[in-house]
Amino acid sequence: MNIPRGGKTILLILFALFMAAGSHAQRTKSISGEYTFVSDGDISLSEAKRIAAERARIEALASEFGTTINQTNTTQTQNIGENSSTSFFSIGNSEVKGEWLADTKEPEYEVTIDGANMIIKACVWGKAREIKSATVDLDVAVLCNGTEKKFESDYFKEGDDMFIHFKSPISGFVAIYLIDEEQNAYCLLPYSSDENGRKEVRSGKKYIFFDTESADSEEDKSIIDQLTMTCAKPLEHNRIMVIFSSTPFVKAIDTQSQENVPRSLSFEDFQKWLVKNRTKDPEMAVVERLIKIEKK
Repeated sequence: MNIPRGGKTILLILFALFMAAGSHAQRTKSISGEYTFVSDGDISLSEAKRIAAERARIEALASEFGTTINQTNTTQTQNIGENSSTSFFSIGNSEVKGEWLADTKEPEYEVTIDGANMIIKACVWGKAREIKSATVDLDVAVLCNGTEKKFESDYFKEGDDMFIHFKSPISGFVAIYLIDEEQNAYCLLPYSSDENGRKEVRSGKKYIFFDTESADSEEDKSIIDQLTMTCAKPLEHNRIMVIFSSTPFVKAIDTQSQENVPRSLSFEDFQKWLVKNRTKDPEMAVVERLIKIEKK
């Protein structure tokens, strides 16, 4: 076949792009790890399992990519009548060379009791990738009963209002999810009546999500969902996940299970959606905040 010189150049460029894409895809790896967490019994079994699994993920990243680990821990004493209990809260924060995209199967646990201690061994499996460059630096704050940053808090009581402060140095798109202890993922943003399925934000602009007074227009104000915290147990631990990309993306498929409750999907389906998007979009950033909600 007689191929023009220009056509040959195009073929070479396409081949080079294919090789580059293949090289990029290789940066997503399947990894696993384990961690044994010892609790003195001051926290619930579900929270102890969460801590063990989170540290197992950090161990797996450290083993695969190398990382300097810093662990931030907080404690809170809860008083119910004449009884009191201590809640332990932990989040990994590190100069990390890799990031955990999502679990590929449910963590497995071995629980043993040694006197007053509860010993939890967690094994985790997931997809991860090496971080070659810094992600966009987002300004995110979870606010309790106020719309200024001085109201930033990780502690809520039933009936408190929640707002989220958000600011990005570049324009893009943002979604916000709440993950509860029952492994449900609630879509908080885009708002439930926003038919676009995506929320666009502008560079340098401060946003206070879930606040009608901060709306840009009466039309925007009409679709804003206002959030009042509830809980079924004396103390619940939830996760807020703020997802941002300069590339347009659409929220996960979800359903409205009951009135006045955000649309939701299972955490498993949410993770599949998230890993799919993060694999396609290396610049997608995820900011996680842990919050506690106490029953009145």
